[in-house]
Amino acid sequence: MRPLCVFIRVSSLEKPVTNTDQSLRSPASPALLASLAGLALALCVLPAPAALAQDGDAAEATTARPGNKALLEDFIHFVNTANYPLAQATGAEFVSRNVPLADVVKLVEEVDVERFEKAAQRALKFIENPQLQGTAAQLLRSFEDGKLAQARDPEVISRNIQNLLGGVRAKLIATEGLKRAGEYAMPQLLEAYLQTQNPELAIESQRVMIDMGRQAIVPLTAGLTQMVPAQQEKVARLLGLIPYKMSVPFLADVAENATSPNVREACTQALARLNATPGNVPSLYRELARGYYGEKTEVTNFPGEEHQLLWSFAPETGLQMQALRTPVYHEAMAMQLLERAMTLEAASGGVNPDSLALWVASNYSRENDTPEGYVNPAYPVEGAAMDGMKPRRSADYFGVAGGADVAQRVLALALADRDTPLARQAISAVERVAGSTMLSTSASSPLVAALQYPERRVQTEAALAIAAARPTAAFGGSERVVPTLASAVTASVKRFAIVLAPDAERYQARRATLEKAGYTVLPQAQRLGELEAAMADLGTIELVVATGLAADRTASLLEEVRGTPKTSATPVLVLVPPLAYAEQQRRFESDRTVALRPEGLADTALTASVEELTNIALGGPVTEAEAQGYATRALAALRDLAVSQNDVLKVTDASGVLADSLKDASEMRLIELGEVLSLTGGERAQRALMDKALATEGDFRTILLTQVATNAKRFGNLLESAQVDQVLEIARTGADREATAASALLGALNTPNADILSLVKGQ
Repeated sequence: MRPLCVFIRVSSLEKPVTNTDQSLRSPASPALLASLAGLALALCVLPAPAALAQDGDAAEATTARPGNKALLEDFIHFVNTANYPLAQATGAEFVSRNVPLADVVKLVEEVDVERFEKAAQRALKFIENPQLQGTAAQLLRSFEDGKLAQARDPEVISRNIQNLLGGVRAKLIATEGLKRAGEYAMPQLLEAYLQTQNPELAIESQRVMIDMGRQAIVPLTAGLTQMVPAQQEKVARLLGLIPYKMSVPFLADVAENATSPNVREACTQALARLNATPGNVPSLYRELARGYYGEKTEVTNFPGEEHQLLWSFAPETGLQMQALRTPVYHEAMAMQLLERAMTLEAASGGVNPDSLALWVASNYSRENDTPEGYVNPAYPVEGAAMDGMKPRRSADYFGVAGGADVAQRVLALALADRDTPLARQAISAVERVAGSTMLSTSASSPLVAALQYPERRVQTEAALAIAAARPTAAFGGSERVVPTLASAVTASVKRFAIVLAPDAERYQARRATLEKAGYTVLPQAQRLGELEAAMADLGTIELVVATGLAADRTASLLEEVRGTPKTSATPVLVLVPPLAYAEQQRRFESDRTVALRPEGLADTALTASVEELTNIALGGPVTEAEAQGYATRALAALRDLAVSQNDVLKVTDASGVLADSLKDASEMRLIELGEVLSLTGGERAQRALMDKALATEGDFRTILLTQVATNAKRFGNLLESAQVDQVLEIARTGADREATAASALLGALNTPNADILSLVKGQ
């Protein structure tokens, strides 16, 4: 039995209605219209009465479900007549049908492209109905995606290239279609340009590629070094006519290494046209690679799209494209360029460490940015490679292979870019390979600079790496290492957040949500500078949320946040007006420490956005398990420094924090703290350890008394006389093991013989 679908053409309700009942007078209320629209759409799923469905043909004849074209027409009509609830209902119904993109384009063209686009743009501006805004955005996106998919169809591209030889109108339409296809048209355009049978087609193809501008450069340069000389010469001259300097490294490379005088001359002339000086070819490649590593907009041809194109060229097959997920595209391009740079450098005597460091950083970034479950065809790894693809080593393999100098250069890149995950990976590599002679003595060295990076994991891991290297010579910033390790011993998991809002109502709403998520929120402020005093005594700020900002304030807010030392690497969540969301989202999408969301976000959505942002930017909040792990590692590092009596990193500087930590330490942590304090000089260390021994009982007291004795043997008797009297009492009255430990402590303290006499006499 087929479903019966009854669709009410509710637009007729706009017409005057003659009725004594005032509730039915025109115009119909929005609530009524919305109800009728909902009823109409709901009726589409009711089963047909048996009397109407005696056979399939009869049931089909009674079906009155509106067609896709009718839905689009109604959407436009209701928007233009300000019946927004009905516009939302009909538009949402169209969206729910998942109409193929090619059909969406065809339907819009049948309805009228201009009318559709104007109506959709009008709906986007109706901020009182966010659902309608979302539906209008989906409709527009489907239409644009459909046009794009149509333009990128290889058959359409081929037809457009042939139409370049047609009349004026046909040529114009073909050119616009090829420009819309962009990079996707390049294999066929390049083939048409390089062929020699039809000179007119070659000229027309050249004109289109020049008009395409930047989108033509990467495919053209991908094959430049692999082409035969005649092709190289022709492509070099074409690149000289496209006014973008992305082609400079490739032209300079071929100019320097080509065997053909004609090719060299073509490259030299192209460089002159671009006002470029050839210079050092590897450095030119490295500079372009930096642009890709930084994910600059000028090297991103399809912003906002899921895929970008990676190009290769072989004389026998021509230009080949490989779709690559956008999150790993820029790293793939950077690594490809740097591999060419390092090949040239190696041939000239040695690889530049800056080239290797940027390659290692790009590789780490590739690993960090790879979507879960995605097999990267540009860099298949063990366990995730496609058939026939040779797996490559992990990023960490190369991170440590490069040595301490390269690892610190990677760290410098991470600190400059506020890339917390990369900073931690680089520090780990430094810790594994650096010895005391490999540490820089400059206060501005990356590892030392990381001690002031505004994220606690980076600070702690940098201090651990420096401590592991056992520095033997003083260096700038060494005084911050031991206090940082001591701070980690406290195992604090407290998280601080800032909410910037223009009024108390918005502040309190967002504050309540963040506190439920485990944050301690600082007082209300409209600008970060107002919280300078409140931030002064805090460790790190782990989140900034801004709400209620003017649409044009996001950039200045981020500049202020990044210019404040305490928040220079802090993740920032900005809640922006709905109309500004799309434009601003595109503007800041490449910054992994920034997330934009439309205002009015529900509490659950805000919490999810905060979690996603902090996971990407920081690796998530420091958990209890992580904090305890850092405390254990920090205590082990301090113990090793104390045992070696390191003159550069003096554990005495941590005695105050360690002594305070004894008060609330767990039994297991108590022994570790006691061991470090037993090796730490100063009155505070010995006396705090003794106080804790007196406050405990049994085996733990015995252990602590032994640790006080160890301290006394190293640094002499630093106890107060009252504490010595209590040791004497324990030695006199305690159980055997405890009394023996107290007696050993008395011996280590070198107490007067008179005290020992009292023990001998049992007094």
